[in-house]
Amino acid sequence: MLERDYQPKLKKKLKAIFPPGTKILKNDARYLQGISDLLVSYGAKCAWLEVKDSQDASHRPNQDFYVEQINSQGGFARFIYPENEEEVISELRGWFGV
Repeated sequence: MLERDYQPKLKKKLKAIFPPGTKILKNDARYLQGISDLLVSYGAKCAWLEVKDSQDASHRPNQDFYVEQINSQGGFARFIYPENEEEVISELRGWFGV
């Protein structure tokens, strides 16, 4: 499955899992190259998700940098792909406390 096909399915799944009021925003890579694809916001917390079509997909310049930077500052950022989707969603639930 291509990333462009996986990402909308993932967004739909996240919207179904998380409570009303959760915002799922798609970021524009042209604005800030390497910034994560999705920003998930609930209450006072947000999470950054870099969507990949597989665990073996290549990383573009700066993607690792932003994921590591957000995590090192106490935030939540993950690469998500079909092979780790359930694990990351479980972590997200814990992060948001839902």
